[in-house]
Amino acid sequence: MTGFLSDLVQYQGLFQMIAVLGIGGTFQNGFQVSTITYMSQHVKAFINETWLERYGYPIHQDNLLFLWSITVSIFGIGGLVGSSGSRYLTVKYGKKKCLLCNNLLMITAASVMGCSKMARSFEMILIGRFLCGVSAGLCVPLHHQYVGEVSPKKLRGFANSTASFFWSLGKATGQIAGQRELLGSQSLWPVLMASCGIPALVQLLTLPFFPESPPYLLIHKGDQEGCKKAIRQLWGEGHHQAEIDDIMKEKATMKNTKILSVLELMKEPAFRWQLYMIIILSATVQLSGISAIYFYTFEVLQAAGFDDRMISYMTLSVGLSELLAAMVCSSIIERLGRKTLVRGGYCIMGSLLAAITVTLSLQDWYFWMPYCSLCLIILFVVVFGIGPAGATISIRAEIFQMSCRPPAFVIGAVLNWLGIFVIGTTFPFIVERLKQFCFLIFMGVLFTSGTIVHLFLPETKGKSIVEITEEFNKLNFKKKCVPATPNHVMEDYTYCTRL
Repeated sequence: MTGFLSDLVQYQGLFQMIAVLGIGGTFQNGFQVSTITYMSQHVKAFINETWLERYGYPIHQDNLLFLWSITVSIFGIGGLVGSSGSRYLTVKYGKKKCLLCNNLLMITAASVMGCSKMARSFEMILIGRFLCGVSAGLCVPLHHQYVGEVSPKKLRGFANSTASFFWSLGKATGQIAGQRELLGSQSLWPVLMASCGIPALVQLLTLPFFPESPPYLLIHKGDQEGCKKAIRQLWGEGHHQAEIDDIMKEKATMKNTKILSVLELMKEPAFRWQLYMIIILSATVQLSGISAIYFYTFEVLQAAGFDDRMISYMTLSVGLSELLAAMVCSSIIERLGRKTLVRGGYCIMGSLLAAITVTLSLQDWYFWMPYCSLCLIILFVVVFGIGPAGATISIRAEIFQMSCRPPAFVIGAVLNWLGIFVIGTTFPFIVERLKQFCFLIFMGVLFTSGTIVHLFLPETKGKSIVEITEEFNKLNFKKKCVPATPNHVMEDYTYCTRL
């Protein structure tokens, strides 16, 4: 506790910046994901009323469901567009300028959605949701990169895992705000829809007081004094020469390098296994069953005989459990390491899915079985929050050099948004065919990914990017000639080494 308090005092600038980045980053993303559920019946009623006013007859039920599904899924399409452009914008303008401009986009989107009822236009909701998706797709990878780059090595895992905490905090805040007693009522749902602009406004007003990341200033801008000034502002007046030396080493390895494009990264053999890990980790998050768990929570509580009004509060308990788990992850990630949390989390989650499948199959046999299912669901969410949720984000930020980080995050973000879209459109059909046995598919994915992580992912805790790259070179090159400089480095010499 004493060590934590001393770090809190010394690194207060860093913690303040993490809070600003989180509020305008994954917090607002999680907020939007959770609040849309509470606006379902209100938005459908608004679409029907608007249609009746325009054409004199109510909208057909199939058309209403189609418009609602588009309203939900267009957020993911916008996210795909935003994440695809994040690499170009980051390289050209830097993370800080991109985030500031992105906040203006989010505020605009929130204003458009908030005025939709007043303007009697459901099309404004579609436009606003798309713009929100573009904003989220751009800011989430920027948030992950920015947090990782402004943090010292000993706090890097903690800082990266805070993205998961702010995501869970945003979801829990959205669940609370979406209750009927607050903003989830028939008259106030436009206010709930527009409230996603508040986190963006907070970041827009506070981020200008914080610096660009020290590695960006030193490596890309060549501003050594600016780098030292940023370090002093974020990390205090202590001795940080070792961290500066690590940045200088990374700069030396990147001499005469260029920022890779997505296609160049995919072709570069020096980063083949890092790319494999990004793909596996990103795909596993989407195929872990966490979306299915949230889907089944309502049905399990209904089967237990709870009132629909009570179910909304009990569903909130699941979101709060994830928030608590994210806080635990931030406190233990530097002790246990990223690989341990991911590998152990996958195995425990797979075992819990097997148990959930059994309890859901037997819930009509015993009156107490739905309560067991609910306990297992909450435990599953807790394990996900403590393990893979935060550790995966940290690994993504740590295994790539700065020249590869922007395109790597584009690939991870595109896979994430694509997974959200695919799971959102196909999962209802999977549930209809397989019922509770759909969890066995996710269980197989978790155990397979856990095995791959155990065999091939090096531990990144406490290591510099140069040391992590050397670990991956053992997989990328085995006993072949290891280039002294990767293909994107504009020099001609190589040397051979037996790894």
